[in-house]
Amino acid sequence: MKKVERYWNPVLETLPREKLQQLQLKKFKNILKWAYENSPFYQRLYKEAGLEPGDIKTLDDIGKVPKTEKSMLREAQGREPYPYGSILSVPLEQVTEYRQTSGTTGQPVYHPETWQDWEWSAESWAYALYAHGYRDYDRVFLPFGYSINIAFWAGHYAAEKIGCEVVPGGVLNTEARLLKMQELRTTALMATPTYILGMADTARKKLGIDPARDLYIRKITAAGEPGACIPATKKRMEEMWGAKVYDQVGATEIGHWGFECQAQAGLHVLEAFHLVEIEDIESGQAITEPGRRGKLVITTFDRFAHPCIRFDSKDISEWSPDQCQCERTFRLLKGGVVGRADDITKVKGVLLAPSSIEEVVRGIPELGDEYEVIVTKKGDIDVITLKVEPVPGQENNAEAIKSKLTDQLRVKTGLGYNLEFYQYGSLPRYDIKAKRFKDLRTKE
Repeated sequence: MKKVERYWNPVLETLPREKLQQLQLKKFKNILKWAYENSPFYQRLYKEAGLEPGDIKTLDDIGKVPKTEKSMLREAQGREPYPYGSILSVPLEQVTEYRQTSGTTGQPVYHPETWQDWEWSAESWAYALYAHGYRDYDRVFLPFGYSINIAFWAGHYAAEKIGCEVVPGGVLNTEARLLKMQELRTTALMATPTYILGMADTARKKLGIDPARDLYIRKITAAGEPGACIPATKKRMEEMWGAKVYDQVGATEIGHWGFECQAQAGLHVLEAFHLVEIEDIESGQAITEPGRRGKLVITTFDRFAHPCIRFDSKDISEWSPDQCQCERTFRLLKGGVVGRADDITKVKGVLLAPSSIEEVVRGIPELGDEYEVIVTKKGDIDVITLKVEPVPGQENNAEAIKSKLTDQLRVKTGLGYNLEFYQYGSLPRYDIKAKRFKDLRTKE
């Protein structure tokens, strides 16, 4: 019988911390020097800051390097070498892959990759999928549209790299995808939390299929949204599918940088491929100790066409005080990514994270998966309206649900809400990334 390894790369995933940090410093120096010598964007940025690559001698020195953010990448593109502009760090003829961000927060960022960069992307995803339990005997279904957004493209190739059989379901609608999954007895699935919940709902309501009973899915990789790291949402997905749900995080600009393992004790940072720093949202001071949330600043070491160095990801998390029982030495983020800095907003003088509302709504079994939050202003007073749907059979239980919802929202967020109940199925449904939180105060 063939021996099955615990780790995709046993050497790097169990590297002692001291050696891992030495590797990170070496790789950081390498990508910094590469960007300085090959990218007009980075050379100008660093010269204006009075920084040269040789100035970085220790991990502590990395804090001297200027950060980058999405708006800077946008401003640099749209010019020669077209369309990538001054960040491109290889000859244009070496670019073999084009992707772009979803554009949900503005003009998309164009992202080029060389063949080597793309191989790196698949390799980084392979760490995650192997940690989730994917093996060469799995048949994996990917229900996403194969478009210009990166989405699960690298997940597809990583699954093939592991040896899985991959079934691409891009052109099918939700019902056809579910029937094909049933027909082929697929064992693993990759999708956004929103779509994972939506597929289960469609299976039950339109096809009379119970995913946990009638399908063969035993592991699900969720990405693109924070849902898989929100306990109530994860619990819903796992109960609906009768499968373990694992979190995976990344972004077009920085690639895949974190994953949950089968111990599900937090989010492992893929430290052999990235440097992840946490800094205070307001002061920008580095947070190295557990227990304090901040935003993540991420450097990608091994992608050379479009370097991403000290990128302000806006993701919010905190270091875990624990080492995972899986014995990987990659550091853990407690609770994974819990939200985004640009989503956290002050309402009635209180900092509100939309993920806190999701945790409450998804934790009440009498409510459906969909909800909507709208923040408006009435005079000088902030008003938060929360729209929810009781599940079928709970329509006449609105007062009891309202009482439970009000109490838990007050405890979890410290705020009061204007609650509105809607007929099941009437709130917007989303196929990919959901936009359930709408702050209309600036428009007003």
